[in-house]
Amino acid sequence: MFFNSKKYAEEAEKNHKHDLKQEPSMFNMISLGLLASFAPTRIFLKLHKRRIENKAVIQESSLEQVPIIYFHGFRGGDYTTNVMVHQAMQDKGTDKFLKVSVDLLGNFKLEGTWTNDQHPIVQVAFRQRIVGIYGIDYYLSFVLPFLSKKYHFKKYIAVAHSLACPCIIRTEMKHAYSKTFPHLVKCALIAGPFDGVTYLGDIPNVNILNENGRPSMMNPHYLYLLLNRRKFNSNILVLNIYGNVLDNTNTDKFISVVSAKSIRYILAPKAHFYQEVEVRGKNDAEHSWMHDNPFVIDIVDKFLNLKK
Repeated sequence: MFFNSKKYAEEAEKNHKHDLKQEPSMFNMISLGLLASFAPTRIFLKLHKRRIENKAVIQESSLEQVPIIYFHGFRGGDYTTNVMVHQAMQDKGTDKFLKVSVDLLGNFKLEGTWTNDQHPIVQVAFRQRIVGIYGIDYYLSFVLPFLSKKYHFKKYIAVAHSLACPCIIRTEMKHAYSKTFPHLVKCALIAGPFDGVTYLGDIPNVNILNENGRPSMMNPHYLYLLLNRRKFNSNILVLNIYGNVLDNTNTDKFISVVSAKSIRYILAPKAHFYQEVEVRGKNDAEHSWMHDNPFVIDIVDKFLNLKK
């Protein structure tokens, strides 16, 4: 009755081993991930001099641009969002996007093209990908301002999978009153663990939602979102997609339906628009398949106005 990290790794990384050959060592990922998870130890990460490897092309634009930025979660990688990114390009009628690889020391590698249309597509890949919610929070705290300053945008659209979902919401709340930090206008959340991960603080079929959608049990991360919900901008549009493999757990194998749906209680009363979509079925709703599911991608791209 515990979260099986080995099984999760096998599921998340199946058929993608070839994409991971150049990644940091396991020791590097875990040690830097731990340093990033605690505010007092992050100073050791900041002592490192930042390196920027810029191979990207910038197409000049006079538009007020709002990029669509794709984020992966725990143990994810560029492969997590590849299918979504390439379908988005196809729907936009372009073959160009910006790929941003970043590590916890603040080093960036920029490849591809920042396009000159209103919604450039950006794919973010975390080098130290074995990080929890506080580690991804830390990534976002410097990745978003860096991109905003370099490419001159003030607002962005997020497409997030798994653990990146609550981090996107947390980041928006933390920087709600900042005039220099880029802010959300839309977010598509896919398989987000907002109130625990299966067998890691969330036992299937134990937690329930009352008639108002409020979960009976709340973990510290959920409580943070609940207590700070007044900071969530009322102009933001939210799409929340989650899975149910229709076995006796009511989960997508790793995230319970209750955990995924619990964010509705926090955001629906605040957001300008809030919509939920439940994907069902053994072959369609599994956690590590959701980001590649054509049905899910079609819904996301319509929400982003990329597809009519």
